[in-house]
Amino acid sequence: MKANRLPILLLLFVATLVMAAGFDYGLKPLAVAKDVYVFPGRNEDFNFNNGGNIVNTGFIVTADGVVVIDSGPSLRYGQQMRAAIATVSDKPILRVFNTHAHPDHFLGNQAFPANTLYALPGARQQMLKEGNAFAENMYRLNGDWMKDTEAKAPEQDAQAGRLNLGGHTLELIALEGHTSSDLAVYDHSSGVLFAGDLVFNGRAPTTPHAHIERWLAALDRLEAITQEPGFTRLVPGHGPVSTDAAPIRQTRRYLQWLVRTVNEGAEHGEDMNEVMAHAKPEEFKDMAVITSEYRRSVGHLFPAAEQAALKAR
Repeated sequence: MKANRLPILLLLFVATLVMAAGFDYGLKPLAVAKDVYVFPGRNEDFNFNNGGNIVNTGFIVTADGVVVIDSGPSLRYGQQMRAAIATVSDKPILRVFNTHAHPDHFLGNQAFPANTLYALPGARQQMLKEGNAFAENMYRLNGDWMKDTEAKAPEQDAQAGRLNLGGHTLELIALEGHTSSDLAVYDHSSGVLFAGDLVFNGRAPTTPHAHIERWLAALDRLEAITQEPGFTRLVPGHGPVSTDAAPIRQTRRYLQWLVRTVNEGAEHGEDMNEVMAHAKPEEFKDMAVITSEYRRSVGHLFPAAEQAALKAR
């Protein structure tokens, strides 16, 4: 047996024990392009049944090793992710890119070597500052799925620009809007764009750290990439993979409606509960978790809108 097979077999053994205990995320690599795979998450909110598996993560198999995009919501997820990757490739992990600092995208970092973990500087700082609080909240939301999970921020800064890893030309794109530091990864070799939570598909966007104007500008940048000749697939942070820019446009329209509704409510003297009671447009009413996310978004955005309206009077 080759020596480099031993760590992979150990990972598979650990994953088998975890699954036997009833905490199986059911991670199965979905091929979306040559050498590019996605683990689709559920279009749900966090709960004790899904264990936080509501996020799309993925990986790219290069000639020299594997590049991972986001590590998932827990240590268990990260371990099972590594085991699932090992069913496709026995190459080492080269990089793990965390797209931003929300917990479902980086709390699986413990399962990966520290020297492979990368994020934009702003995201790293947010993980260091708020990571423990994020982890504690995930324990409350997902229960024992989170066993032994601790926040582990990357030690390396991801730098915007192109780099070649094992024959794949990756473009790291530094944006903001969903948070203050959002990373998108475009694999020019396969045409697959990993957009992180800047893009949602069929699910209401989350906004706890959002700056809507900057978010809309980021969507314009991402849509421009989908118009390039080599583009093939768009992987949103949540929701199904797409072959075109439709999820970007849906996210844009939702955010425009959201901010317009909140601002107009404040300008008309409505209180927060009245704004929360607004009917959803036909286009969005069937979005996953729209009722809860809309209410949360009003809570996030209304105080600033109300203050601005009062100043304008």
